[in-house]
Amino acid sequence: MTVLDGMDASGPRVRDDMTVEVALSVMASARVEHLLLCDADDQCTGSVTRAELAVHRGSPAYTDRIRLRDVLGEHGRTPGVLALSS
Repeated sequence: MTVLDGMDASGPRVRDDMTVEVALSVMASARVEHLLLCDADDQCTGSVTRAELAVHRGSPAYTDRIRLRDVLGEHGRTPGVLALSS
C-alpha cells in the first residue's frame, strides 16, 4: 500500500458504515488523529481525521446516525488518501 498526502498507513481500520460518534470514540480510545476506512470487502478506501469529523459534529444538521461514508460523500469527494500500489 502506498500512502498519499503523507498519511501514516498504520492505525485503526474501520468500516465506512461506522457512525461518526463511534468513530470519534475509537479515535479517543486509540489516541489517534485519523482512522483508515475500509469498504465491505475490507479494502482500504481512505481515511478520516478527528478534525474532519469535529466539523460535521458541530453542524446543525448533525445527528448521531450519520455514518462516515455520508460525511465524506457530502463534499463529493471520494474518501481516499490511500492508493494500492501496482
